[in-house]
Amino acid sequence: MLRIGLFLLTNFAVILIASITLNLLGVGSYLESSGSGLNLTNLLVFCAVFGFSGSLVSLFLSKFMAKMGTRTQVIERPRTPEETWLMNTVAELSDKAGIKMPEVGIFPARESNAFATGWNKNAALVAVSAGLMERMNRDEVRAVLAHEIGHVANGDMVTLSLIQGVINTFVMFFARIIGHTVDRVVFKNEEGHGIGFYVVTFVSEILLAILASMIVMKFSRYREFRADEAGAELAGRGAMINALQRLQMEVDAQVPSSMPDSIYAFGISGGFKQRMSKLFSSHPPLQERIAALQAKN
Repeated sequence: MLRIGLFLLTNFAVILIASITLNLLGVGSYLESSGSGLNLTNLLVFCAVFGFSGSLVSLFLSKFMAKMGTRTQVIERPRTPEETWLMNTVAELSDKAGIKMPEVGIFPARESNAFATGWNKNAALVAVSAGLMERMNRDEVRAVLAHEIGHVANGDMVTLSLIQGVINTFVMFFARIIGHTVDRVVFKNEEGHGIGFYVVTFVSEILLAILASMIVMKFSRYREFRADEAGAELAGRGAMINALQRLQMEVDAQVPSSMPDSIYAFGISGGFKQRMSKLFSSHPPLQERIAALQAKN
């Protein structure tokens, strides 16, 4: 129920913001006044507003949604030696990376994983799983934290959101052009839009979004290599390699994951997601990441 509520909240915010923005810009229908053709300028603005609204709303709500989706408990005041060490380590690494201290939390998950999110690098959240704290030694945990701090310092969350906004815009834009063309040519609808437009547009958006997701996932994989390199610089190359090898052992052992799909792209490990077609995977295989670090030794 919580995830459904978050989904509805996000979509309500997107529709509200997009509607207000379109009214302020004076963009109404993207059909020409005659009702027979498309006003491509209005259509592009319409798609850009909705496309970027979706990605930017998700970005601004990312910390809240991540906390709710993973049940992350933010450490306000450390209660144990482990929490004290965790806070001190994040403070040290963030200072070394030149960013403000992010919020630090622990989420209840059996697998070893961690994620970073937030709308800007000076207002971020870094969280680790309880399983990671239990099974990794401090050098490995420090390397994982350095990897996540690397994501924050590199501005990966913002960049990924902007790329997603561009992708959303053009998926909507071309899907509506396809729907309009089919509605006119196949269904012979000469004015306005009939049911054919909506059905074809819906199907086209799904197909184009699947193809376009390869672009987003390519950047996501690239940023993992960059974050690994940042982790190696901040915490030591050997520790970063050891942490990734420990994650590989869990993947090989098929340790189940409880992280929501929406958070996977921000985690240090994609787990079973790595076994999907590489084109649609948010994370490179751990073996490739380990090999990339070893090659620079």
